[in-house]
Amino acid sequence: MAIKYIPYYPDTLEGQAILDNFVRTKRVLRYRDNDQVVERIQRGMPLYEMEKQEQIGGNPNHNMVIRGECLSACAYLKDKGIQVDLVYIDPPFASGADYAKKVYIRRNPKVAAAIRQAEEELDLEELKAFEEKMYGDVWDKERYLNWMYENLMAIKSVMSEEASIYVHLDWHIGHYVKILLDEIFGEDNFKNEIIWYYRRWNIAGTSFAKNHDTLFWYIKDANNKYCYNQLYIPKSEKSSAQGKSWKSVIGEDGVRRSIQTDEPTKGVPMPDVWEVSMINPVADERKDIDYATQKPEALLERIIKASSNEGMLVADFFGGSGVTAAVANKLGRNFIHCDIGINSIQTTRDRLLADKAEFDVLEIKDGVSLYRNPVQTMDKLKSLIKGLCFLDTLDDFWAGGIIHSQFGTMPVYLPNLMDSSTRLLDKPLMNRIIREALPDLPDDTKRVIVYYIDITDRAEIEQFIKEQNDRTTIEIELRDLKQVLDEVVVEDEAEWELTEIHDNLFNGWKVELKGFHSDRVKRKIDEVNFKGEQQALQANAKGKTKPFKPIEISEEGLETIEWVSLDCTNADKQSPWHSDAEIKIDKLGYVIRNGVKTQDFWDATIRCDEKPKRMKIRNICGDETVYQL
Repeated sequence: MAIKYIPYYPDTLEGQAILDNFVRTKRVLRYRDNDQVVERIQRGMPLYEMEKQEQIGGNPNHNMVIRGECLSACAYLKDKGIQVDLVYIDPPFASGADYAKKVYIRRNPKVAAAIRQAEEELDLEELKAFEEKMYGDVWDKERYLNWMYENLMAIKSVMSEEASIYVHLDWHIGHYVKILLDEIFGEDNFKNEIIWYYRRWNIAGTSFAKNHDTLFWYIKDANNKYCYNQLYIPKSEKSSAQGKSWKSVIGEDGVRRSIQTDEPTKGVPMPDVWEVSMINPVADERKDIDYATQKPEALLERIIKASSNEGMLVADFFGGSGVTAAVANKLGRNFIHCDIGINSIQTTRDRLLADKAEFDVLEIKDGVSLYRNPVQTMDKLKSLIKGLCFLDTLDDFWAGGIIHSQFGTMPVYLPNLMDSSTRLLDKPLMNRIIREALPDLPDDTKRVIVYYIDITDRAEIEQFIKEQNDRTTIEIELRDLKQVLDEVVVEDEAEWELTEIHDNLFNGWKVELKGFHSDRVKRKIDEVNFKGEQQALQANAKGKTKPFKPIEISEEGLETIEWVSLDCTNADKQSPWHSDAEIKIDKLGYVIRNGVKTQDFWDATIRCDEKPKRMKIRNICGDETVYQL
């Protein structure tokens, strides 16, 4: 439950997307549950407990990598009085696409030496891998726009008076969000519609190839000075070699002419169409990060250079691959990275560590941490609730029903973990359940079960139910979904040997992993193998030969380890993690030691100077487990 609610903005705007600049129509663009959005904004942003998970370096500039939603992160920043000078966001595009992480099985360190000679000839396609959904960009237009409205209002509330915001979208929904941005920031504060044009191989079709994204640039307040540094398109090599430039002058006869001069020129002022290459699949930037929605550093470099100076605070509330934080750090800016996904946090943390950045890893305790990614959990959620089954007699509002000996069929409501507006059970949502959903249930329904992630005030909601549920005799039972999710957290098992070493090469401690077993990774591999076998059988039945090689794991299971860290500083489970030594195994089996790439295969060991107190292991799907040594 939220600690308190933080006001969004001193002058909360009423309504949404009022197109009153079109005098002849006065049309209002209406969205579903419009009143609920306004009520939530008037209530404020939910402030939750923030827990420090890890500190990298001294972090004198208070850089932050936050796991949590945009709304909750903004509540924390506003409560702490932290203002940001530049915001770049690359939110979901409402494209209807699912985004997946490519999960690679690592080399078995027990046989790594035997494959060293063959490594140069290895085809990447031969690596054993599978995909796992990380999040779904699946929205209906109304919910997406309401969600964006709330987030943009929250972001505005933590922007400094001289700040800018760049919102990165594409053709799916950008034109609608532009209207929201006009409503929230004001048309007078709109500076540019920037087109990011990228070349790629186009295939003939029934329409022109889509080769660009759109960035909307707004400032906080046109009455204040805002940061803008003019960028230039560099001169060509030919003109640079000549050392000449052209300038406009007025002659004695009063006629303006362009003349060539030896004065140096910075180039041509940058227009609002940016040709920036997409990330080459074989470039280090792609190979090192390998994130589904990754944006090129060159794109963020332009934004950060244009709208911030060294020492300013740059924030990205849909941080993804961490490109904004990484570029901000390289350019001497301070940064805040925020994302709901654990894969984003891990990717960004490792990326910044390699760049020698200093930062804190924080987690908002709002229930998000109870599931590692919402797509995976939504796929499995119905199987986690005992007795829940699909019933065609219920509409889509209900997830299914539970058969009870006393109450008969009990319809079950589940919040959508991918839609933040449904996580909070409040009076508007409960009123909708009572007024719209209950009357449509079969006449013999005696009880329904309503699950929630967070609730405004349980006693208050129960009293509201007692007062308002007078049209039916149906009993409403409230259940905390976090308890269900808590029960399915299965920690990975590890076997190791800790020894102290004193020889000519090394003085310190060594941990050797003997075995590692992840039930969740095993189940995922079993699913992939089963699907592959079924596809092979179907192909063979049609006379097509389709050999299938199942993914196999050794008895030790060490191939399912991605990262190992040792904490020699803190032993207390409640203390932030302190990584005194760490290794990351890339998809080819090579070791990245304390952020530095090597050409060494992992030998199943990790070493440190002091005796380690705790060990943390991340499996290839991203789950992390801490072990006391």
